Amino acid sequence: MDPARLRKILEDVRRGRVSTREALESLARLPFETVGPALVDHHRSLRQHLPEVILCEGKTVPQCVTIARAIVRRSGRCLATRATRDQAEALVEAFGEAAQWNEAARAVVIQRSARGKGGRRRKPGAGRSVLVVSAGTSDLPVAEEAVVTLEFMGVPVARVYDAGVAGIHRLLAHVRALRKASAVVVVAGMEGALASVVGGITDRPVIAVPTSVGYGASYGGLAALLAMLNACAAGVTVVNIDNGFGAGYAAGVIARQSRARRRA
Repeated sequence: MDPARLRKILEDVRRGRVSTREALESLARLPFETVGPALVDHHRSLRQHLPEVILCEGKTVPQCVTIARAIVRRSGRCLATRATRDQAEALVEAFGEAAQWNEAARAVVIQRSARGKGGRRRKPGAGRSVLVVSAGTSDLPVAEEAVVTLEFMGVPVARVYDAGVAGIHRLLAHVRALRKASAVVVVAGMEGALASVVGGITDRPVIAVPTSVGYGASYGGLAALLAMLNACAAGVTVVNIDNGFGAGYAAGVIARQSRARRRA
């Protein structure tokens, strides 16, 4: 159930197209449903911008498929993150052409309704998109998780990859895009310096994502996390290590609210 579907049900009741009993039956499973060991939150998209998202990590293949079916049945779409190949293949088999597996992002998007389909890939600087910047190709899985999340939210997204501080000229070639984006997601491991550099170039909100990429003293992303938390550039906000989904969602909320203000 999402705001558009609920609005349509209420409008149909008002116009006499749907009886009160039929409307109650449509809402019978709100706000949550017991699905095996899980309680699926069907109210999520009424309170936030997305239906409940599945974190596949730690779940069995049957659990992922069963939970996805419950979410899709009520909302028409679902995002499954951190999916293994076995989990992804099972979801694609269960939903057919409605499911798309982004192997780099380790995510499966299931879309049965026309609403909310992700935006097409755009060149950096096209429109008021969110710009996702990664320091190196090793950071790509986390960066792509942010991209998939943004596309699932219907937010235009552009990519600038492999633009770390070891070759700063690669980033400076995209200064215009950095300054035009509604928000910037910066994904970096190692010493995590890229977030401070980007924050010093643009006045847009910067969501920094430390990754677990790096050698021994990076301590699985802790060095990058601490560096980003201590960024000297203003406007840099930091999410947890490898949390591409969280960064993408935060940037998507900023972009959607910015778009709403421009329309007002």
